[in-house]
Amino acid sequence: MIAKLRTARIVNKLLVTGAALLAIAITLQAQVQTTTSTAQSGAATTQIKIDRGEIVYVSGNSVVIKTEDGALHHFNNVPDSVTVTVDGKQLNIHQVQPGMKVERQTITTSTPRMITTVKTVSGTVWQVMPPNSVILTMENGKNQQFTIPSGQKFTIDGQVVDAFGLKKGMKVSAQKVIEQPEVVTAQEIKRSGTMPPPPPAPQADVPILIVVVPAAPAPVETAAAALPKTGSSFPLLGFVGTLLLGLGLALKGVRALSR
Repeated sequence: MIAKLRTARIVNKLLVTGAALLAIAITLQAQVQTTTSTAQSGAATTQIKIDRGEIVYVSGNSVVIKTEDGALHHFNNVPDSVTVTVDGKQLNIHQVQPGMKVERQTITTSTPRMITTVKTVSGTVWQVMPPNSVILTMENGKNQQFTIPSGQKFTIDGQVVDAFGLKKGMKVSAQKVIEQPEVVTAQEIKRSGTMPPPPPAPQADVPILIVVVPAAPAPVETAAAALPKTGSSFPLLGFVGTLLLGLGLALKGVRALSR
């Protein structure tokens, strides 16, 4: 029974302590004033990148562009909101055509700025443990313990002192200044183009040269001369026979002489 009572008392103390810590945290949030300001900390810089090319293919919301270095770039699902300025008119993906020269300018502006956060705490010193912490009595009468950052200064009656200069009963005001630099980048894209030149029109009053090739003459067929009906082949046979007979006699004479 005694053990149970002790446990209940410990639990109650923990609950009270937790509630007190929660109240202190809420008080701290209520008493610490935070202000944030942003200011440009330098001159803005601008960079311009120019890309040029020629449309070689377009179908639906897809387009292929050949850049100046000869590379082909395929762009799929081009939104209808992306337009190209041609002769003062805004043309979307469904109005461009192959052969168009296009140019894209990407303008990048970088602006440095500084974000300054100031946290201010005001109160009366109730207890100080230099150089690490201080307990202040806030305007609502609650005491709050603060950790003193290294190098923290306090303003007392217009004078700036460190943690060792704090005394009980002093009204102090402390500020914590946090500066965070950043660079804000903005981009603007401008697209322009020119329509392909129209095909050249045929020139007027240009004489047309017509070449006429004469037809080749038809071949003339020559027929063999026909013998007259009164002609005969017998005289020819007689001549050949006489020639052979003379040749035989000559050969016989040559053989006789050779003997």
